[in-house]
Amino acid sequence: MSEQINSIDNIVLTNITSKTNSRELVSFSLSLKISGKIRELFKQSLWEKAYNKFDNTFRITINVDLKSKNKVIYSVKFVRKAVFFWTRNPKIHHRIWIFIIKDDTPFYPESEEEAKSLLFDIDKVIELEFSTISNKVSTLYANVIVSWGKHNFTESTKLIGKSNEEKIQLIHS
Repeated sequence: MSEQINSIDNIVLTNITSKTNSRELVSFSLSLKISGKIRELFKQSLWEKAYNKFDNTFRITINVDLKSKNKVIYSVKFVRKAVFFWTRNPKIHHRIWIFIIKDDTPFYPESEEEAKSLLFDIDKVIELEFSTISNKVSTLYANVIVSWGKHNFTESTKLIGKSNEEKIQLIHS
């Protein structure tokens, strides 16, 4: 059996507003998936073992740099957290369960697969003001760095990936 490694897959940057004028925001959608060993390990039995060893929060940091010709146009950092807790919910047939904090909002998944999707599947809308994009910028791409610290179930990890290039067209009014 070969050992699985962690990776960032399907990094896609999409221009939501393909044509825009100078008074509007330019919006992009960034989507990616974290896959590999961490995704396969992340199940209820692991949550319970971690909780019993007082390791009850798993935090993923995602740093995104939107670039044009190796020049950083815009940077954003966001975090996803998984918190393991003792539940008394009669719908959940486990002692220890999880909630995911995504964009400062807690989500209570009903299954392990839903928890994995909430934590490891990223869909983020990034809005830029017209002034941050000069007339010389015609394409943008995203450099993505995903990292998490050492826990009972994983080592400290840093993953790096790059998206597709997305053309932008600005209309001056």
